[in-house]
Amino acid sequence: MTTKQIQIIVHAVSATEKSVTNTITLLEEGATVPFIARYRKEMTGSMDEVQIASVKDLYSKFSEADKRREAIIKSIEEQGKMTPELLNKLQNALYLNELEDLYLPYKQKRKTRASIAIEKGLEPLAKIIFAQKDRNIEAIAEKYLTDKVESVEDALQGARDIMAEWINEDIQARNSIRKIFERESIVSAKVKKGKKEEGAKYQDYFEFSEPLSRIPSHRLLAIRRGEEEGILSVDISIEAERGTDALDRIYLRGLPEAKEQVADAITDAYNRLLKPSIETEFSNLSKQKADSEAIKIFAANLRQLLLASPLGQKRVLAIDPGFRTGCKTVCLNEQGDLLYDTVIYPMDKKMEAEGVIKKLIYDYKIQAIAIGNGTASRETESFVKSLKLDKIQVHVVSEQGASIYSASEIAREEFPKKDVTVRGAISIGRRLMDPLAELVKIDPKSIGVGQYQHDVEQKMLKESLDSVVESCVNLVGVELNTASKHLLSYVSGLGPSLAQNIVDYRAKNGAFGSRDELKKVPRLGAKAFEQSAGFLRINGAKNPLDNSAVHPETYAIVEKMAKDLGLKVADLVNNAQIKSKINLNNYVTATVGLPTLNDILSELQKPGRDPREALEEFEFASDVHKIEDLREGMVLPGIVTNITAFGCFVDVGVHQDGLVHVSQMANRFIKDPNEVVKVHQKVQVKVTEIDIPRKRIALSMKL
Repeated sequence: MTTKQIQIIVHAVSATEKSVTNTITLLEEGATVPFIARYRKEMTGSMDEVQIASVKDLYSKFSEADKRREAIIKSIEEQGKMTPELLNKLQNALYLNELEDLYLPYKQKRKTRASIAIEKGLEPLAKIIFAQKDRNIEAIAEKYLTDKVESVEDALQGARDIMAEWINEDIQARNSIRKIFERESIVSAKVKKGKKEEGAKYQDYFEFSEPLSRIPSHRLLAIRRGEEEGILSVDISIEAERGTDALDRIYLRGLPEAKEQVADAITDAYNRLLKPSIETEFSNLSKQKADSEAIKIFAANLRQLLLASPLGQKRVLAIDPGFRTGCKTVCLNEQGDLLYDTVIYPMDKKMEAEGVIKKLIYDYKIQAIAIGNGTASRETESFVKSLKLDKIQVHVVSEQGASIYSASEIAREEFPKKDVTVRGAISIGRRLMDPLAELVKIDPKSIGVGQYQHDVEQKMLKESLDSVVESCVNLVGVELNTASKHLLSYVSGLGPSLAQNIVDYRAKNGAFGSRDELKKVPRLGAKAFEQSAGFLRINGAKNPLDNSAVHPETYAIVEKMAKDLGLKVADLVNNAQIKSKINLNNYVTATVGLPTLNDILSELQKPGRDPREALEEFEFASDVHKIEDLREGMVLPGIVTNITAFGCFVDVGVHQDGLVHVSQMANRFIKDPNEVVKVHQKVQVKVTEIDIPRKRIALSMKL
């Protein structure tokens, strides 16, 4: 990493140079973002996960540019064309596009009009014309006539082709056109001939144009999807005269006859080479920006969903509702293990279903009921609540992605003898108990909180969503003796292979008695232990610190605190008086400072505290079950199911989410819907418009 690259990262993340260089060192050593943020605060200056992730991202981009730089330098040197000036430019170029611009004249190309003209011996003529110092250009061109160049016009055309390529490969020219594109490019879309009816959903873009610098990401992605589906033709461009005028100012500076030839070469260079190249570049850049914004929204939604309030370890009866095929019903114990499954028909055999439910509640000591929010959800909820079950909470749970899980290899592995409907009901119950532990088993794209997730760059999407899942899992912490291998695989420093080894070890040797026992797991070395141990919890461990976020590397400090107070370590846990009795300055070391010591003290007061909010019961309006029951002006309770750049979607209990446009979210200007709502938030909304044929509901939060 160069000093300049470090400075760019420092400025981007608003941190000190020391913090950034230390973070890069930790990343190079294999440390994860959650580990660095939690346990290396002294080294990073207490940077948070967002800052550290930004350092990681920029470091990765600069490393990619560095690798490309090496390859380019090697290629030019092998051609014998490297000069001290060019080498200096290459070594000082920071970004990939700068490097590619410098490399363009030396890139191995297929045959071009310019290369053919050079083979015909016309490069000296092109140099003479380009200098624009000579008169009577045609007479000069006659000297270059050969059996391959039959006329003066052929010679001049060849010279123009060569000049056009020079202009296209000139960094000054490319940057000049780029600047105009940045300021003035327009995105335009038109419907393709004969595609109006087929592409009706894209009718807003049949005759559309908007400045590229101002178009929102969701609109650009919608246009792109229309283009991919063959409905729309899309163009990103500037006025042609603006491009050629800018190039004229750079290159036209000499005698009229030669100047005229250069002007023609400029027009050709712009239309044939520069414009298509820069258009493609800006098309890709705008797509990357739109992808990045869409992924950012998706990641924020996913984080909120994964950190949704858990019911906790309680016995749950879960119901996957249905009309014709009945309601798949399962009973789960406190760990989410299946105890019993059956099918009830509350719509057709109400008395029989009532008897089954009451018996299951008694037999399996059920504490809460989870009902999926799909088909027949409201009817099933009404049936269950009509039973007047005292002290048993009833919750409606999102089914989004449950069908994906129930047909997955993970579900088949967990419940090989059960069909997909039973697996789906189990997933609904487990989601109520611990949304995070269950949702990690499903591809994040299928959870239903994204925006154009199938249109964005899939590798970037996966990396972003995986980092969100990793962050959430490590924020909450994982119970080592009950966690599935899928949940364990997201723990800092583990991954799928070590997670499987932990599960296998647990199956063979029984529950872990201490964190230290992790070192006996095959292939779990010192680095993996360092990265993972602090995020793993052991409930009931002999050492109470093993059920906290205190890292084993600092146990000795806690033991010294206890010794200094004449107490046992266990006496420090959940002791509200500790803070006033301990002088943290006495425990500062070369590697452990006050940030870590304050974290230790906070953790001792509330060891293993779940950062998620407590779960609250929620009820939809009792008189609204389907879209036909809605009336304009109704004020209803609802749950936010998804957030986009243009608003949020709210479930009001009619099997069709309504849209609260960003303009209807508050009595003030809202730039980002996340300022106002989060996924799973309970809200009050007013119905402002109902379109039953198109199944569209417009809502407002301006009550």
